[in-house]
Amino acid sequence: MSDEAKDRVEAVLDSGMLADGPEVREFEEEFAEYCGVEHGVATANGTTALHAALEALGIGEGDTVLTTPFSFVATANAIRFTGAEPVFADIDPETYNIDPKAAATTAREHDVDAIMPVHLYGLPADMDPIRELADDLDVPVIEDAAQAHGATYDGDQVGALGDVACFSFYPTKNMTTGEGGMIVTDRDNIAESAAQFVNHGRTESYDHATLGHNFRMTSMAAAIGRVQLDRLPEFTKARRSNASKLTDGLTETSVITPTEPERTEHVYHQYTIRADDRDSLQDHLDDHGIGNGVYYPKCIHDQPAYEDIEVTAPEAESAATEVLSLPVHPFISNDDVDRIIEVIQDYDTKQD
Repeated sequence: MSDEAKDRVEAVLDSGMLADGPEVREFEEEFAEYCGVEHGVATANGTTALHAALEALGIGEGDTVLTTPFSFVATANAIRFTGAEPVFADIDPETYNIDPKAAATTAREHDVDAIMPVHLYGLPADMDPIRELADDLDVPVIEDAAQAHGATYDGDQVGALGDVACFSFYPTKNMTTGEGGMIVTDRDNIAESAAQFVNHGRTESYDHATLGHNFRMTSMAAAIGRVQLDRLPEFTKARRSNASKLTDGLTETSVITPTEPERTEHVYHQYTIRADDRDSLQDHLDDHGIGNGVYYPKCIHDQPAYEDIEVTAPEAESAATEVLSLPVHPFISNDDVDRIIEVIQDYDTKQD
């Protein structure tokens, strides 16, 4: 948190307008403009953003939503919160995003009512075939962009690639509000419905046209978010630079480094490698004080809450056993990056 962010929060506290005040409206406008769309609707977190967006599209009981099984469980939870059911298509093993060919087959088998691609780890999903599929089926596309602030596809920002998109501002994300989320869209009706849903279905002071929740963002969170948004290009540049150095140093090692398809700009929420013996490499990194994490060790359909869904997703299941994420955040130094590379090279030497 910069001094500017702290000052902005203090100004909100001094104003006495802590909940859903002018800072929130300003943040909505600024974030929507950043994404290149007309409307932003701030929410309490990324999960509530997904839930409210689905509700605004009319997704509910009896509907099915196509998505990926290789994501954080919130992707599927938001679908079930509406009364709809998730349908999972396998992933592309190189990008970890939903495979458009698998998506097309699965969508037609299940007669889906919406498609929710996830821009996993900060890499945009392959959106052209996904949008073509959605157009053929006449269903909306909801981007789960929780990890992809600032990523681009064919030069367009994620958030402007579907009918509606949702972001998370959890502290680990590429920008944060502490806790928070955002819905962005060009469609007036979606923005209006979502704004009502996150505020008790309210239309006027005490008029409630529909059922809704209290999913609102606080003014303190919005104040932080506005400063973080200004710094997002700086954060993205640092992440991409760190990722490039890691890839250069790890190319000749035993691990598989992340891919960046030609039409995309990856923002590296996570720098995720693959390793044949992940546990052994993880132990080696731990022994040398190198932070690391597994995102995600289980596919969603392997979680107890989703055991009732039958899924064929061998690529997702394989990725869950092999992926490992390394530090890539904006505040690691060149020496830190060199140290990570050296430790993995040392691991390879010991395996030989």
